[in-house]
Amino acid sequence: MSQVAIVILNYNGVDFLSKFLPSVINYSKGYQIIVADNASTDDSIPFLQNNYPEIKVISLDQNYGFCGGYNRALRVVDAEYYLLLNSDIEVTRNWIKPLLNLFEKDPTIAVVQPKILSHSDKTRFEYAGAAGGYMDKYGYPFCRGRIFNSLEKDAGQYDLVHEIFWASGACMLIKAKNFWEADGFDEKFFAHMEEIDLCWRLKNLGYRIMYSPGSKVYHVGGGTLPKNNPKKIFLNFRNSLFMLVKNLPSNRLFSKLLVRMVLDLPAAIMFILQGSPKNFMMVFKAHMDFYRNLPDFLNDKLENQRSLKSFQGYYPKSIVYQYFIKRKKVFSKL
Repeated sequence: MSQVAIVILNYNGVDFLSKFLPSVINYSKGYQIIVADNASTDDSIPFLQNNYPEIKVISLDQNYGFCGGYNRALRVVDAEYYLLLNSDIEVTRNWIKPLLNLFEKDPTIAVVQPKILSHSDKTRFEYAGAAGGYMDKYGYPFCRGRIFNSLEKDAGQYDLVHEIFWASGACMLIKAKNFWEADGFDEKFFAHMEEIDLCWRLKNLGYRIMYSPGSKVYHVGGGTLPKNNPKKIFLNFRNSLFMLVKNLPSNRLFSKLLVRMVLDLPAAIMFILQGSPKNFMMVFKAHMDFYRNLPDFLNDKLENQRSLKSFQGYYPKSIVYQYFIKRKKVFSKL
């Protein structure tokens, strides 16, 4: 069994592999590197076979998305820890050891995330994860270093180890036994919000999610789907509602879900005002798909009736109100 298996999920990402795989190889000596390929139709597999024959490739028979792709690949990976890594990330020297060190200090830790900075502007945090994820009272996720589209400059303000609510799926180290104890990623999500759902379930089981600033990576972001891609809009809005149904205690679910649905309306209208009627329709379709699939997620909820044991990373106010009404654009102002 390997101690750490670095598993890169790939779908038509040959350009990212050619650009960023060298940094992973250079700075991950002694660790197993695996590429799990979601039935790419580009030259990803020939590229790996010709240039990196030492890297193990797990070839899947179709595109199962982020959730299904990782679940299927990780079932055949024998390691104590899985290090999930996007193909569009540049890693740095000594990026793994600070993550591992936290696990050795506390057996209740299930997941650790590094500091995630933008590859296009390495002085600023990156959208997908930044300095660790938080959750507001209505299920809106945000990060230290990133609230909605406001990205902070990294000035060392988040350079202490900190417990968070969720870790970014772009780069996270997770104990294999904890991943499977929580039943892995929920494949009904396909992609987006799945790591928040997983971290929430792990917290419900009594585990901790941590941020380690001693590890630093640079993320391109939007490698598979750009931020304003209609499919990404659909998945984010739909999956966020699913996540609330699955994980909120029953006595808090209806009121929180009702407010969240109301708040989604002005968010959808904003797409119209920005000249994106297609994205407006994606919000509408997300809600329709949510209603259609609600019985399945209520069944999941019956199997997930646990109360949140750790409130670290939970923000008891509305981040929408704080950001848009009170104009608090940075985490330190909350």
